Amino acid sequence: MPNPVIVWDLPTRLFHWILVTLIAFQYASGEFGVLSMEWHFRLGYATLALIVFRVLWGFAGSRSSRFSSFVRGPAPVARYLLDSLRGRPRSYLGHNPLGGWSVLLMLACVAVQAISGLFSSDDLTETGPLAARVSDPTVELMTRIHHLGRYVLLALIVLHLIAVLMHWAIRRDNLVAPMLHGRKQADAADDLRPVSPWRALALAAVSAAAVWTVIVWGGSG
Repeated sequence: MPNPVIVWDLPTRLFHWILVTLIAFQYASGEFGVLSMEWHFRLGYATLALIVFRVLWGFAGSRSSRFSSFVRGPAPVARYLLDSLRGRPRSYLGHNPLGGWSVLLMLACVAVQAISGLFSSDDLTETGPLAARVSDPTVELMTRIHHLGRYVLLALIVLHLIAVLMHWAIRRDNLVAPMLHGRKQADAADDLRPVSPWRALALAAVSAAAVWTVIVWGGSG
């Protein structure tokens, strides 16, 4: 008998919604000037620290949050796609094989945006903290990457929202609710045993300290 079981731990859920908030405010500040560019940079630093945390959590977090639990090879992905086209896809408690790769792609895209922003410049008043550490051609390249990356990231977000809506409309699989309360209907044997929240706090502190160290180092150049 299916029962509500924990599928996403609190650190993973907090990561997801904090990242959504940070990206929304950064887009609003960069495109519409809702916040100053000083805040755009600060939010970018926070985003980079968050991505570092998620990478660490992908190796040291709870079972469903680890990359080893949802990153699968080409064969499982192809099999999942074929089963989906035939209308009988296998159900997964966490990320399905295709969703796992979409997570990695999204993390990589956000990381590229955050890192390229550190080296970017508008040639007027706004310059990333690491721009002085590299050559002018590198700054120009990173600035182009940063400007182009926003459209790539926006496209990925739209695709992600479409996938979530399709899961709900076609399979009646609500992917949003479990990311809010952490639970999903499944067999009790699948219940997640979250690791200690202190581990998450320690990794978050390490991530923030690493990013802060890089920012301070860049500003001292």
